[in-house]
Amino acid sequence: MSREGSLEAPTRHPIEWRNEEFYDSAKLDAEMRRVFEICHGCRRCFNLCDSFPRLFDLIDNNPTEDVEGVKSEDFSKVTEACTLCDMCFMTKCPYVPPHPWQVDFPHLLLRHRMVEAREGKTSFTARQLAEMDRNGTLMRAIAPVANWASHRDNSLTRPLMEKTLGIDAHAELPKFVSRTFVASDRHTPIAPNASAPAFGQRKAALFATCFVNYNKPVTGLAARAVLNHVGVETRVAYPGCCGMPFLEQGELDRVAKQAIKVSKELIALVEQGYDIVTLTASCGLMLKFEWPLMGSKAAELLRLIPDTPIDVIERCAGHGGTFGVLKETHSVAMRIGKPVMRQLVNQARGHVVSDCPLAGKHIMQGARELAAQDGKALPAPAAEHPIEVFAHAYGLI
Repeated sequence: MSREGSLEAPTRHPIEWRNEEFYDSAKLDAEMRRVFEICHGCRRCFNLCDSFPRLFDLIDNNPTEDVEGVKSEDFSKVTEACTLCDMCFMTKCPYVPPHPWQVDFPHLLLRHRMVEAREGKTSFTARQLAEMDRNGTLMRAIAPVANWASHRDNSLTRPLMEKTLGIDAHAELPKFVSRTFVASDRHTPIAPNASAPAFGQRKAALFATCFVNYNKPVTGLAARAVLNHVGVETRVAYPGCCGMPFLEQGELDRVAKQAIKVSKELIALVEQGYDIVTLTASCGLMLKFEWPLMGSKAAELLRLIPDTPIDVIERCAGHGGTFGVLKETHSVAMRIGKPVMRQLVNQARGHVVSDCPLAGKHIMQGARELAAQDGKALPAPAAEHPIEVFAHAYGLI
């Protein structure tokens, strides 16, 4: 017998992406209408992202004012706005498994994305941006030129990128480095602190992640410094990107290949006694889906610093990888993230921290614009990774 809502922790079913029925358009359409009808009757997630307002507008503004009156081709508008942040599934929806209604809104839209990808309906630019290892390897050789060209104030290149590639000229883009984290690590040997309590007790392998490796090695170096300071033996591992960018494009075959490649090296490290530590939140989500159920680990870590108040903003940043930089969705990403940006301006501490570096950059861009409008000053020029703050607290950087 169905019950209203559920108090159990959400569970997730495997994605049946190898089953041809998974790609059956008629069955997908029926499932989307089933779930959308449940969402229409609940509307608890109306303020999480733009997917839900778009869905409800489609329902409310058609002649029949129900799901049956919505055209199937309009479902793409709902899917486009999903950043796969998982907040609706993890924190809001009362009908997720094990509830009998089995609602998994993000994975439903992921399935829709996969069907569209098979039909060739994905963005060329988004697919190219997803090639993280290829792009990082190419850009490190020309990092100064690439960073000059991608700078938001470059009035020569950014309008051209918007016109030809669809990358919004207003969006701040990550910078590339000439020396990756893996390369920097080779030149910065760090031995664990022999007088620390964890010496000889713990070992950690840092999964560098593509962003830390190619764009912000200082986060990885800070992590090594902190862990070694408390006596943890560390080493760096980076077999390749975790596959999150391919997940966004609905290319699960590419995700599976990356998972095999990455897990092969990480499993070998686990067998040698290493704990695996990911340096970017979305990568941790890829490697271990259930990690959000354990609480905000970044906030727990920062609360270990004495006399340091922590404010957690539990809202979606709106960035969602390529969603935040493409012309057709950048303005939506900024609007979704505005409550976070506004709260940051009004409730500022000494540091701004995000364990998703791209989300941090996106939030800071919007916060700077809001602060300028209000005549206020931000507490920090840029968002930091939690481990960087911890490294500062120890006086290591």
